[in-house]
Amino acid sequence: MVPLGTTILEACRKNQIHIPTLCHHEDLCLAGLCRICVVDVEGMKTLQAACSFPITSPLKIHTSTPMVRKARRHIIDLILSEHCGECYSCIRNGNCELQALAKEYGVDGYRFGHVEQPRYSVDRSSVSVIRDLNKCILCRRCIRTCIDLQEVGVLEAIDRGDKTHIGTFLDKPLADVICINCGQCTNRCPTAALSTNDPSDEIWEAIDNPNKHVVIQTAPSPRAAIGEEFGVAPGKSFTGELNSALKRIGFDKVFDTNFTADLTIIEEGTELLNRLKKVLVNCDTSVKLPQFTSCSPGWIKFIEHFYPEYLDYLSTAKSPQQMFGAVIKTFYAKETGINPDDIVTVALMPCSAKKFECNRPEMNSSGYKDVDFGLTTREMATMIKEAGIYLPEMPKTGFDDPFGEASGAGLIFGATGGVMEAALRTVYELVTGREVPFKNLNIEPCRGFDGIKQASVKLENCVNEYSFLEGIDLKFLVAHGTANAKKVMQMLKRGELNDVHFVEIMACPGGCLGGGGQPIPTSAEIRRKRAQAIYEEEASLPIRKSHENPYVKYIYQKFLTEGPCGKLSHKLLHTHYTKRGRFIS
Repeated sequence: MVPLGTTILEACRKNQIHIPTLCHHEDLCLAGLCRICVVDVEGMKTLQAACSFPITSPLKIHTSTPMVRKARRHIIDLILSEHCGECYSCIRNGNCELQALAKEYGVDGYRFGHVEQPRYSVDRSSVSVIRDLNKCILCRRCIRTCIDLQEVGVLEAIDRGDKTHIGTFLDKPLADVICINCGQCTNRCPTAALSTNDPSDEIWEAIDNPNKHVVIQTAPSPRAAIGEEFGVAPGKSFTGELNSALKRIGFDKVFDTNFTADLTIIEEGTELLNRLKKVLVNCDTSVKLPQFTSCSPGWIKFIEHFYPEYLDYLSTAKSPQQMFGAVIKTFYAKETGINPDDIVTVALMPCSAKKFECNRPEMNSSGYKDVDFGLTTREMATMIKEAGIYLPEMPKTGFDDPFGEASGAGLIFGATGGVMEAALRTVYELVTGREVPFKNLNIEPCRGFDGIKQASVKLENCVNEYSFLEGIDLKFLVAHGTANAKKVMQMLKRGELNDVHFVEIMACPGGCLGGGGQPIPTSAEIRRKRAQAIYEEEASLPIRKSHENPYVKYIYQKFLTEGPCGKLSHKLLHTHYTKRGRFIS
Protein backbone atom coordinates (compact mmCIF):
# COMPACT_ATOMS: atom_id res chain seq x y z
CA MET A 1 0.00 0.00 0.00
CA VAL A 2 1.14 3.52 -0.80
CA PRO A 3 -0.46 6.89 0.05
CA LEU A 4 -2.97 8.25 -2.43
CA GLY A 5 -1.36 10.67 -4.85
CA THR A 6 1.86 8.66 -5.04
CA THR A 7 2.97 8.23 -8.64
CA ILE A 8 3.28 4.78 -10.15
CA LEU A 9 7.04 5.30 -10.46
CA GLU A 10 7.40 6.17 -6.76
CA ALA A 11 5.23 3.23 -5.73
CA CYS A 12 7.23 0.79 -7.83
CA ARG A 13 10.58 2.06 -6.56
CA LYS A 14 9.38 1.75 -2.96
CA ASN A 15 8.64 -1.88 -3.74
CA GLN A 16 11.94 -2.54 -5.56
CA ILE A 17 10.29 -2.74 -8.98
CA HIS A 18 12.51 -1.27 -11.68
CA ILE A 19 11.02 1.15 -14.20
CA PRO A 20 13.46 2.89 -16.57
CA THR A 21 13.50 6.68 -16.90
CA LEU A 22 15.40 9.33 -18.83
CA CYS A 23 13.78 12.70 -18.18
CA HIS A 24 12.96 11.92 -14.54
CA HIS A 25 15.38 12.83 -11.75
CA GLU A 26 14.50 12.68 -8.08
CA ASP A 27 16.04 16.11 -7.42
CA LEU A 28 13.81 17.73 -10.04
CA CYS A 29 10.15 18.42 -10.69
CA LEU A 30 8.14 16.11 -12.95
CA ALA A 31 8.36 16.47 -16.71
CA GLY A 32 6.84 13.36 -18.32
CA LEU A 33 8.69 14.00 -21.57
CA CYS A 34 10.62 10.90 -22.58
CA ARG A 35 7.86 8.27 -22.03
CA ILE A 36 10.48 5.60 -21.38
CA CYS A 37 8.67 4.86 -18.11
CA VAL A 38 5.38 3.81 -19.77
CA VAL A 39 3.40 1.06 -18.04
CA ASP A 40 0.16 -0.78 -18.72
CA VAL A 41 -2.60 0.25 -16.30
CA GLU A 42 -5.59 -2.09 -16.43
CA GLY A 43 -8.66 -0.23 -17.62
CA MET A 44 -6.69 2.40 -19.57
CA LYS A 45 -6.72 2.30 -23.36
CA THR A 46 -3.15 3.53 -23.76
CA LEU A 47 0.12 3.13 -21.94
CA GLN A 48 0.70 5.67 -19.17
CA ALA A 49 3.83 7.49 -18.02
CA ALA A 50 4.65 6.07 -14.59
CA CYS A 51 6.50 9.21 -13.49
CA SER A 52 3.41 11.42 -13.72
CA PHE A 53 0.44 9.06 -13.22
CA PRO A 54 -0.91 9.47 -9.65
CA ILE A 55 -2.46 6.55 -7.82
CA THR A 56 -5.91 7.72 -6.66
CA SER A 57 -7.53 4.30 -6.24
CA PRO A 58 -6.45 0.63 -6.20
CA LEU A 59 -4.84 -0.21 -9.54
CA LYS A 60 -3.43 -3.21 -11.36
CA ILE A 61 -0.26 -2.17 -13.15
CA HIS A 62 1.86 -4.23 -15.55
CA THR A 63 5.41 -2.92 -15.86
CA SER A 64 6.94 -5.40 -18.29
CA THR A 65 4.43 -6.77 -20.81
CA PRO A 66 5.39 -7.39 -24.46
CA MET A 67 3.61 -4.17 -25.43
CA VAL A 68 5.41 -2.15 -22.74
CA ARG A 69 8.81 -3.54 -23.71
CA LYS A 70 8.13 -2.92 -27.41
CA ALA A 71 7.08 0.67 -26.71
CA ARG A 72 10.21 1.34 -24.69
CA ARG A 73 12.46 -0.14 -27.37
CA HIS A 74 10.67 1.95 -29.99
CA ILE A 75 11.24 5.14 -27.97
CA ILE A 76 14.93 4.30 -27.54
CA ASP A 77 15.20 3.69 -31.30
CA LEU A 78 13.65 7.08 -32.01
CA ILE A 79 15.95 8.88 -29.57
CA LEU A 80 19.00 7.19 -31.09
CA SER A 81 17.90 8.23 -34.57
CA GLU A 82 18.38 11.87 -33.52
CA HIS A 83 21.54 11.19 -31.51
CA CYS A 84 25.02 11.76 -32.91
CA GLY A 85 26.40 8.36 -31.95
CA GLU A 86 30.09 8.31 -31.06
CA CYS A 87 29.93 6.23 -27.90
CA TYR A 88 33.49 4.90 -27.88
CA SER A 89 35.02 8.38 -27.86
CA CYS A 90 32.41 9.89 -25.54
CA ILE A 91 33.38 10.84 -21.97
CA ARG A 92 30.16 9.26 -20.69
CA ASN A 93 30.88 5.90 -22.32
CA GLY A 94 30.07 3.34 -19.64
CA ASN A 95 28.16 5.87 -17.53
CA CYS A 96 25.54 7.09 -20.00
CA GLU A 97 21.89 6.55 -19.18
CA LEU A 98 20.87 6.34 -22.84
CA GLN A 99 23.60 3.79 -23.56
CA ALA A 100 22.58 1.77 -20.51
CA LEU A 101 18.92 1.72 -21.60
CA ALA A 102 19.86 0.65 -25.12
CA LYS A 103 21.79 -2.26 -23.64
CA GLU A 104 19.01 -3.12 -21.19
CA TYR A 105 16.42 -3.34 -23.98
CA GLY A 106 18.62 -5.03 -26.55
CA VAL A 107 18.84 -2.07 -28.91
CA ASP A 108 22.11 -2.85 -30.67
CA GLY A 109 21.61 -1.00 -33.93
CA TYR A 110 20.11 2.12 -35.46
CA ARG A 111 16.72 0.90 -36.63
CA PHE A 112 15.72 4.31 -37.98
CA GLY A 113 19.24 5.42 -38.92
CA HIS A 114 21.13 8.04 -36.96
CA VAL A 115 22.85 11.39 -37.31
CA GLU A 116 26.35 10.81 -38.66
CA GLN A 117 27.48 14.43 -38.95
CA PRO A 118 27.27 16.91 -36.06
CA ARG A 119 24.55 19.52 -36.47
CA TYR A 120 25.89 21.90 -33.86
CA SER A 121 29.31 23.26 -33.01
CA VAL A 122 30.49 22.39 -29.51
CA ASP A 123 30.39 25.34 -27.11
CA ARG A 124 33.75 25.39 -25.31
CA SER A 125 33.61 29.07 -24.40
CA SER A 126 33.22 28.42 -20.67
CA VAL A 127 36.23 27.36 -18.61
CA SER A 128 33.84 25.27 -16.50
CA VAL A 129 31.15 23.64 -18.64
CA ILE A 130 31.11 22.30 -22.21
CA ARG A 131 27.85 22.09 -24.19
CA ASP A 132 27.50 19.59 -27.02
CA LEU A 133 23.96 19.77 -28.38
CA ASN A 134 24.69 16.90 -30.75
CA LYS A 135 24.36 14.59 -27.74
CA CYS A 136 21.27 16.28 -26.30
CA ILE A 137 18.10 14.16 -26.05
CA LEU A 138 15.83 17.08 -25.03
CA CYS A 139 15.00 15.57 -21.64
CA ARG A 140 15.12 19.13 -20.21
CA ARG A 141 16.78 18.03 -16.99
CA CYS A 142 19.28 20.86 -17.45
CA ILE A 143 16.47 23.41 -17.76
CA ARG A 144 14.74 22.18 -14.62
CA THR A 145 18.06 22.11 -12.79
CA CYS A 146 18.95 25.65 -13.80
CA ILE A 147 15.50 27.19 -13.39
CA ASP A 148 13.88 25.21 -10.56
CA LEU A 149 16.72 23.74 -8.52
CA GLN A 150 19.16 26.67 -8.77
CA GLU A 151 16.87 29.52 -9.94
CA VAL A 152 19.49 30.90 -12.30
CA GLY A 153 17.66 30.39 -15.59
CA VAL A 154 20.44 30.23 -18.14
CA LEU A 155 18.95 27.43 -20.26
CA GLU A 156 15.63 27.15 -22.08
CA ALA A 157 14.05 25.23 -24.96
CA ILE A 158 14.24 27.23 -28.18
CA ASP A 159 12.21 26.79 -31.41
CA ARG A 160 9.62 24.08 -32.05
CA GLY A 161 9.24 20.67 -33.65
CA ASP A 162 12.39 19.14 -35.11
CA LYS A 163 14.16 22.49 -34.69
CA THR A 164 13.83 22.40 -30.90
CA HIS A 165 17.11 22.73 -29.05
CA ILE A 166 18.31 23.80 -25.64
CA GLY A 167 19.83 27.25 -25.75
CA THR A 168 20.83 30.33 -23.83
CA PHE A 169 19.79 33.98 -23.94
CA LEU A 170 19.93 34.92 -27.65
CA ASP A 171 21.76 31.59 -28.18
CA LYS A 172 24.94 33.19 -26.88
CA PRO A 173 27.94 31.09 -25.81
CA LEU A 174 27.77 29.90 -22.22
CA ALA A 175 30.65 32.17 -21.18
CA ASP A 176 28.68 35.23 -22.30
CA VAL A 177 25.53 34.67 -20.24
CA ILE A 178 24.79 34.52 -16.51
CA CYS A 179 25.87 30.91 -15.96
CA ILE A 180 27.32 30.65 -12.44
CA ASN A 181 29.43 27.62 -13.44
CA CYS A 182 27.98 25.46 -10.64
CA GLY A 183 27.87 22.43 -12.96
CA GLN A 184 24.66 21.04 -11.47
CA CYS A 185 23.40 20.54 -15.03
CA THR A 186 26.38 18.29 -15.79
CA ASN A 187 25.51 16.12 -12.77
CA ARG A 188 21.99 15.53 -14.03
CA CYS A 189 22.44 15.34 -17.80
CA PRO A 190 21.83 11.69 -18.80
CA THR A 191 24.29 11.88 -21.71
CA ALA A 192 27.35 14.02 -22.47
CA ALA A 193 25.44 17.01 -23.79
CA LEU A 194 26.80 18.84 -20.75
CA SER A 195 30.18 18.08 -19.24
CA THR A 196 32.99 19.80 -17.38
CA ASN A 197 35.93 21.39 -19.18
CA ASP A 198 38.71 18.91 -18.48
CA PRO A 199 42.32 20.24 -18.19
CA SER A 200 43.89 16.82 -17.55
CA ASP A 201 45.93 16.80 -20.79
CA GLU A 202 47.70 19.98 -19.68
CA ILE A 203 48.22 18.52 -16.21
CA TRP A 204 49.75 15.35 -17.66
CA GLU A 205 52.05 17.54 -19.75
CA ALA A 206 53.19 19.40 -16.62
CA ILE A 207 53.73 16.15 -14.71
CA ASP A 208 55.85 14.79 -17.56
CA ASN A 209 57.96 17.97 -17.69
CA PRO A 210 61.05 17.45 -15.47
CA ASN A 211 61.46 21.21 -15.13
CA LYS A 212 58.08 21.65 -13.46
CA HIS A 213 57.30 21.11 -9.78
CA VAL A 214 53.67 20.00 -9.76
CA VAL A 215 51.76 20.18 -6.48
CA ILE A 216 48.15 19.18 -5.90
CA GLN A 217 45.80 20.12 -3.10
CA THR A 218 42.80 17.89 -2.41
CA ALA A 219 39.54 19.04 -0.86
CA PRO A 220 37.54 16.83 1.53
CA SER A 221 34.48 16.34 -0.70
CA PRO A 222 36.31 14.57 -3.56
CA ARG A 223 37.96 12.27 -1.04
CA ALA A 224 34.54 11.34 0.36
CA ALA A 225 33.10 10.61 -3.09
CA ILE A 226 35.80 9.46 -5.49
CA GLY A 227 35.34 5.81 -4.50
CA GLU A 228 31.97 5.91 -6.28
CA GLU A 229 33.87 6.24 -9.57
CA PHE A 230 35.42 2.85 -8.83
CA GLY A 231 32.19 1.05 -7.96
CA VAL A 232 32.28 1.62 -4.21
CA ALA A 233 28.96 2.48 -2.54
CA PRO A 234 28.60 6.10 -1.37
CA GLY A 235 29.66 6.86 2.18
CA LYS A 236 33.31 5.79 2.27
CA SER A 237 36.23 8.21 2.28
CA PHE A 238 39.45 7.39 0.40
CA THR A 239 41.83 10.04 1.71
CA GLY A 240 44.90 7.85 2.27
CA GLU A 241 44.38 5.76 -0.86
CA LEU A 242 44.00 8.91 -2.97
CA ASN A 243 47.26 10.32 -1.60
CA SER A 244 49.06 7.16 -2.72
CA ALA A 245 47.46 7.26 -6.16
CA LEU A 246 48.40 10.90 -6.71
CA LYS A 247 52.01 10.27 -5.75
CA ARG A 248 52.17 7.26 -8.07
CA ILE A 249 50.73 9.35 -10.91
CA GLY A 250 53.66 11.73 -10.52
CA PHE A 251 52.60 14.74 -8.47
CA ASP A 252 55.65 16.07 -6.63
CA LYS A 253 53.70 17.07 -3.52
CA VAL A 254 50.23 16.18 -2.28
CA PHE A 255 48.78 18.72 0.14
CA ASP A 256 45.56 19.02 2.12
CA THR A 257 43.19 21.87 1.24
CA ASN A 258 41.93 21.61 4.81
CA PHE A 259 45.11 23.45 5.84
CA THR A 260 43.97 26.61 4.07
CA ALA A 261 40.41 25.94 5.17
CA ASP A 262 41.83 26.48 8.66
CA LEU A 263 43.57 29.60 7.38
CA THR A 264 40.28 30.78 5.86
CA ILE A 265 38.52 30.40 9.21
CA ILE A 266 41.18 32.48 10.98
CA GLU A 267 40.98 35.25 8.36
CA GLU A 268 37.19 35.19 7.95
CA GLY A 269 36.58 34.92 11.70
CA THR A 270 38.90 37.84 12.39
CA GLU A 271 37.15 39.86 9.70
CA LEU A 272 33.78 39.12 11.34
CA LEU A 273 35.04 40.24 14.76
CA ASN A 274 36.51 43.39 13.21
CA ARG A 275 33.17 44.19 11.54
CA LEU A 276 31.28 43.62 14.79
CA LYS A 277 33.64 45.97 16.63
CA LYS A 278 33.29 48.69 14.00
CA VAL A 279 29.49 48.45 14.15
CA LEU A 280 29.02 48.04 17.90
CA VAL A 281 31.88 50.18 19.24
CA ASN A 282 32.67 52.67 16.51
CA CYS A 283 29.07 52.92 15.24
CA ASP A 284 30.42 52.78 11.69
CA THR A 285 27.35 52.67 9.44
CA SER A 286 29.45 51.93 6.35
CA VAL A 287 30.26 48.42 7.62
CA LYS A 288 27.85 45.79 6.36
CA LEU A 289 26.31 43.02 8.44
CA PRO A 290 25.56 40.17 8.24
CA GLN A 291 28.87 39.01 6.83
CA PHE A 292 28.40 36.41 4.08
CA THR A 293 30.88 33.62 3.41
CA SER A 294 32.84 33.82 0.17
CA CYS A 295 34.36 30.37 -0.40
CA SER A 296 31.74 29.08 -2.88
CA PRO A 297 32.60 30.45 -6.36
CA GLY A 298 29.17 29.58 -7.74
CA TRP A 299 27.56 31.65 -4.98
CA ILE A 300 30.00 34.52 -5.65
CA LYS A 301 29.11 34.65 -9.34
CA PHE A 302 25.42 34.36 -8.44
CA ILE A 303 25.52 37.43 -6.22
CA GLU A 304 27.68 39.30 -8.74
CA HIS A 305 24.97 38.81 -11.38
CA PHE A 306 21.77 39.00 -9.38
CA TYR A 307 22.56 41.13 -6.32
CA PRO A 308 25.65 43.22 -7.16
CA GLU A 309 24.49 46.00 -4.82
CA TYR A 310 25.18 43.65 -1.89
CA LEU A 311 28.79 42.72 -2.68
CA ASP A 312 30.01 44.66 0.38
CA TYR A 313 28.30 42.09 2.60
CA LEU A 314 30.68 39.38 1.37
CA SER A 315 33.76 38.45 3.34
CA THR A 316 36.85 39.50 1.43
CA ALA A 317 38.59 36.25 2.39
CA LYS A 318 39.50 34.07 -0.56
CA SER A 319 38.40 30.47 -0.72
CA PRO A 320 40.74 27.78 0.67
CA GLN A 321 41.65 26.82 -2.91
CA GLN A 322 42.86 30.30 -3.77
CA MET A 323 44.57 30.90 -0.44
CA PHE A 324 46.50 27.69 -1.04
CA GLY A 325 47.67 28.85 -4.45
CA ALA A 326 48.85 32.19 -3.09
CA VAL A 327 50.72 30.53 -0.20
CA ILE A 328 52.34 27.95 -2.50
CA LYS A 329 53.71 30.54 -4.92
CA THR A 330 55.04 32.79 -2.17
CA PHE A 331 55.81 31.17 1.19
CA TYR A 332 56.33 27.62 -0.10
CA ALA A 333 58.41 28.79 -3.07
CA LYS A 334 60.65 30.80 -0.73
CA GLU A 335 60.96 27.97 1.82
CA THR A 336 61.90 25.39 -0.82
CA GLY A 337 63.95 27.67 -3.06
CA ILE A 338 61.84 26.79 -6.11
CA ASN A 339 61.16 29.49 -8.69
CA PRO A 340 57.39 30.20 -8.67
CA ASP A 341 57.54 30.13 -12.48
CA ASP A 342 58.39 26.44 -12.22
CA ILE A 343 55.58 25.57 -9.80
CA VAL A 344 52.31 24.23 -11.21
CA THR A 345 49.44 24.22 -8.72
CA VAL A 346 46.51 21.86 -9.25
CA ALA A 347 43.36 21.86 -7.12
CA LEU A 348 41.24 18.71 -6.82
CA MET A 349 37.78 20.05 -6.11
CA PRO A 350 34.17 18.83 -6.18
CA CYS A 351 33.18 21.92 -8.11
CA SER A 352 33.25 23.00 -11.75
CA ALA A 353 32.98 26.66 -10.64
CA LYS A 354 36.45 26.31 -9.12
CA LYS A 355 37.77 26.28 -12.69
CA PHE A 356 36.27 29.72 -13.23
CA GLU A 357 37.53 30.91 -9.85
CA CYS A 358 41.16 30.06 -10.52
CA ASN A 359 40.92 31.91 -13.85
CA ARG A 360 39.53 35.12 -12.34
CA PRO A 361 41.94 37.99 -13.16
CA GLU A 362 42.08 39.10 -9.52
CA MET A 363 43.41 35.71 -8.39
CA ASN A 364 47.08 36.48 -9.00
CA SER A 365 48.08 38.26 -5.80
CA SER A 366 51.22 36.12 -5.58
CA GLY A 367 52.47 37.79 -8.76
CA TYR A 368 51.58 34.64 -10.66
CA LYS A 369 48.41 32.74 -11.42
CA ASP A 370 47.73 31.46 -7.90
CA VAL A 371 46.07 28.18 -8.97
CA ASP A 372 46.88 26.91 -12.45
CA PHE A 373 44.25 24.18 -12.86
CA GLY A 374 41.01 23.15 -11.22
CA LEU A 375 40.25 19.45 -11.53
CA THR A 376 36.93 17.81 -10.62
CA THR A 377 36.44 14.50 -8.84
CA ARG A 378 35.26 12.83 -12.05
CA GLU A 379 38.25 14.12 -14.01
CA MET A 380 40.67 12.97 -11.31
CA ALA A 381 39.13 9.49 -11.35
CA THR A 382 39.73 9.34 -15.10
CA MET A 383 43.39 10.29 -14.63
CA ILE A 384 43.80 7.59 -11.99
CA LYS A 385 42.27 5.00 -14.32
CA GLU A 386 44.50 6.19 -17.19
CA ALA A 387 47.49 5.49 -14.94
CA GLY A 388 46.28 1.90 -14.48
CA ILE A 389 45.49 2.38 -10.81
CA TYR A 390 42.56 0.80 -8.98
CA LEU A 391 42.02 3.24 -6.14
CA PRO A 392 40.35 0.98 -3.52
CA GLU A 393 43.40 -1.32 -3.50
CA MET A 394 45.97 1.43 -2.92
CA PRO A 395 47.76 1.61 0.45
CA LYS A 396 46.98 4.53 2.72
CA THR A 397 49.59 7.27 3.01
CA GLY A 398 49.58 10.72 4.56
CA PHE A 399 49.84 14.18 3.05
CA ASP A 400 53.20 15.80 2.43
CA ASP A 401 54.72 18.41 4.70
CA PRO A 402 54.45 21.30 5.28
CA PHE A 403 50.76 21.54 4.34
CA GLY A 404 49.60 18.11 5.39
CA GLU A 405 48.40 19.01 8.85
CA ALA A 406 44.84 20.28 9.25
CA SER A 407 41.99 20.31 11.72
CA GLY A 408 38.62 18.64 11.57
CA ALA A 409 37.11 22.09 11.24
CA GLY A 410 38.67 22.33 7.78
CA LEU A 411 37.38 18.87 6.88
CA ILE A 412 33.71 19.68 7.51
CA PHE A 413 33.86 22.52 4.96
CA GLY A 414 32.66 19.84 2.55
CA ALA A 415 29.13 19.69 3.98
CA THR A 416 26.55 22.45 4.10
CA GLY A 417 26.93 24.29 7.40
CA GLY A 418 30.53 23.16 7.75
CA VAL A 419 32.08 26.59 7.23
CA MET A 420 29.73 28.08 9.80
CA GLU A 421 30.44 25.31 12.30
CA ALA A 422 34.19 25.66 11.83
CA ALA A 423 34.00 29.45 12.21
CA LEU A 424 31.88 29.26 15.35
CA ARG A 425 34.28 26.80 17.01
CA THR A 426 37.04 29.39 16.60
CA VAL A 427 35.16 32.67 17.05
CA TYR A 428 33.35 31.54 20.19
CA GLU A 429 36.58 30.36 21.80
CA LEU A 430 38.46 33.54 20.86
CA VAL A 431 35.70 35.69 22.35
CA THR A 432 34.98 33.72 25.53
CA GLY A 433 38.10 31.64 26.11
CA ARG A 434 35.90 28.53 26.20
CA GLU A 435 34.86 25.83 23.75
CA VAL A 436 31.50 26.16 22.04
CA PRO A 437 28.70 24.86 24.29
CA PHE A 438 27.82 21.90 22.08
CA LYS A 439 28.50 18.24 22.81
CA ASN A 440 31.77 17.02 21.26
CA LEU A 441 32.07 20.37 19.41
CA ASN A 442 29.28 19.23 17.06
CA ILE A 443 27.18 22.32 16.39
CA GLU A 444 24.02 20.46 15.38
CA PRO A 445 22.02 23.57 14.29
CA CYS A 446 24.55 23.93 11.45
CA ARG A 447 24.08 20.35 10.27
CA GLY A 448 21.41 18.68 8.18
CA PHE A 449 19.95 19.33 4.76
CA ASP A 450 17.18 21.83 5.42
CA GLY A 451 17.44 24.50 2.73
CA ILE A 452 17.78 27.35 5.24
CA LYS A 453 18.83 26.90 8.87
CA GLN A 454 18.97 29.68 11.45
CA ALA A 455 20.16 29.62 15.08
CA SER A 456 22.18 31.57 17.64
CA VAL A 457 24.70 31.15 20.43
CA LYS A 458 24.94 33.52 23.40
CA LEU A 459 28.28 35.20 24.15
CA GLU A 460 28.80 35.45 27.91
CA ASN A 461 31.81 36.10 30.17
CA CYS A 462 33.80 37.42 27.23
CA VAL A 463 37.54 38.05 27.50
CA ASN A 464 38.55 41.70 27.90
CA GLU A 465 39.46 42.20 24.25
CA TYR A 466 35.93 41.28 23.18
CA SER A 467 33.97 42.66 26.13
CA PHE A 468 31.92 44.73 23.67
CA LEU A 469 30.22 41.45 22.66
CA GLU A 470 29.09 40.62 26.21
CA GLY A 471 25.54 39.27 26.31
CA ILE A 472 25.05 39.29 22.54
CA ASP A 473 23.21 36.44 20.84
CA LEU A 474 25.49 35.70 17.90
CA LYS A 475 22.94 34.84 15.23
CA PHE A 476 23.85 32.82 12.18
CA LEU A 477 22.14 31.44 9.10
CA VAL A 478 23.10 28.61 6.74
CA ALA A 479 21.72 28.01 3.23
CA HIS A 480 22.67 25.72 0.35
CA GLY A 481 21.64 25.83 -3.30
CA THR A 482 21.23 29.16 -5.07
CA ALA A 483 17.44 28.86 -4.99
CA ASN A 484 17.75 29.12 -1.21
CA ALA A 485 20.42 31.80 -1.60
CA LYS A 486 17.85 33.82 -3.53
CA LYS A 487 15.39 33.48 -0.64
CA VAL A 488 18.07 34.65 1.79
CA MET A 489 18.86 37.68 -0.36
CA GLN A 490 15.17 38.57 -0.52
CA MET A 491 15.09 38.33 3.28
CA LEU A 492 18.07 40.70 3.40
CA LYS A 493 16.34 43.17 1.08
CA ARG A 494 13.23 43.12 3.28
CA GLY A 495 15.29 43.85 6.39
CA GLU A 496 14.65 40.44 7.94
CA LEU A 497 18.36 39.79 8.57
CA ASN A 498 19.13 43.00 10.44
CA ASP A 499 19.82 41.06 13.64
CA VAL A 500 21.82 38.27 11.94
CA HIS A 501 25.61 38.48 12.13
CA PHE A 502 26.97 35.71 9.91
CA VAL A 503 25.58 33.85 6.88
CA GLU A 504 27.00 30.81 5.10
CA ILE A 505 25.86 30.13 1.55
CA MET A 506 26.96 27.29 -0.72
CA ALA A 507 25.86 27.25 -4.34
CA CYS A 508 25.33 23.52 -4.60
CA PRO A 509 22.65 21.35 -2.96
CA GLY A 510 24.16 19.76 0.12
CA GLY A 511 27.22 22.00 -0.11
CA CYS A 512 30.50 20.99 -1.73
CA LEU A 513 29.76 17.27 -1.43
CA GLY A 514 26.97 17.85 -3.96
CA GLY A 515 29.23 19.87 -6.26
CA GLY A 516 28.98 19.90 -10.03
CA GLY A 517 32.17 17.87 -10.47
CA GLN A 518 31.22 15.02 -8.16
CA PRO A 519 30.48 11.45 -9.31
CA ILE A 520 27.30 10.75 -11.26
CA PRO A 521 24.58 9.98 -10.22
CA THR A 522 23.65 12.38 -7.46
CA SER A 523 20.66 12.30 -5.13
CA ALA A 524 19.68 13.49 -1.68
CA GLU A 525 20.49 10.06 -0.22
CA ILE A 526 23.91 9.93 -1.87
CA ARG A 527 24.72 13.40 -0.55
CA ARG A 528 23.69 12.35 2.97
CA LYS A 529 26.03 9.36 2.82
CA ARG A 530 28.93 11.54 1.64
CA ALA A 531 28.27 13.93 4.53
CA GLN A 532 28.23 11.02 6.96
CA ALA A 533 31.67 9.95 5.69
CA ILE A 534 33.01 13.46 6.28
CA TYR A 535 31.57 13.76 9.79
CA GLU A 536 32.82 10.30 10.79
CA GLU A 537 36.34 11.10 9.61
CA GLU A 538 36.27 14.49 11.34
CA ALA A 539 35.21 13.07 14.70
CA SER A 540 38.32 10.87 14.82
CA LEU A 541 40.87 13.66 14.26
CA PRO A 542 43.09 14.86 17.12
CA ILE A 543 42.71 18.56 16.22
CA ARG A 544 39.19 19.84 15.55
CA LYS A 545 39.56 23.62 15.79
CA SER A 546 41.24 25.74 13.11
CA HIS A 547 43.10 27.98 15.54
CA GLU A 548 44.81 24.94 17.10
CA ASN A 549 46.46 23.87 13.84
CA PRO A 550 50.18 24.18 14.72
CA TYR A 551 51.29 24.93 11.17
CA VAL A 552 48.72 27.70 10.82
CA LYS A 553 50.28 29.22 13.94
CA TYR A 554 53.72 28.75 12.39
CA ILE A 555 52.84 30.48 9.12
CA TYR A 556 51.60 33.52 11.03
CA GLN A 557 54.79 33.60 13.11
CA LYS A 558 57.14 33.07 10.16
CA PHE A 559 55.41 34.66 7.16
CA LEU A 560 52.16 36.51 7.89
CA THR A 561 53.80 38.28 10.80
CA GLU A 562 51.24 41.09 11.10
CA GLY A 563 48.63 38.48 11.97
CA PRO A 564 45.18 37.71 10.54
CA CYS A 565 43.85 40.46 8.25
CA GLY A 566 47.27 42.15 8.39
CA LYS A 567 48.81 43.90 5.39
CA LEU A 568 50.41 40.82 3.81
CA SER A 569 47.45 38.61 4.68
CA HIS A 570 45.13 41.09 3.05
CA LYS A 571 47.27 41.19 -0.09
CA LEU A 572 47.58 37.43 -0.50
CA LEU A 573 44.50 35.96 1.18
CA HIS A 574 41.76 38.50 0.45
CA THR A 575 40.18 39.74 -2.75
CA HIS A 576 37.42 41.85 -4.27
CA TYR A 577 34.39 41.10 -6.44
CA THR A 578 32.92 42.24 -9.75
CA LYS A 579 29.52 43.68 -10.60
CA ARG A 580 28.18 41.77 -13.59
CA GLY A 581 25.27 42.07 -16.00
CA ARG A 582 21.81 40.73 -15.22
CA PHE A 583 21.36 38.90 -18.53
CA ILE A 584 24.85 38.57 -19.96
CA SER A 585 28.21 38.14 -18.29
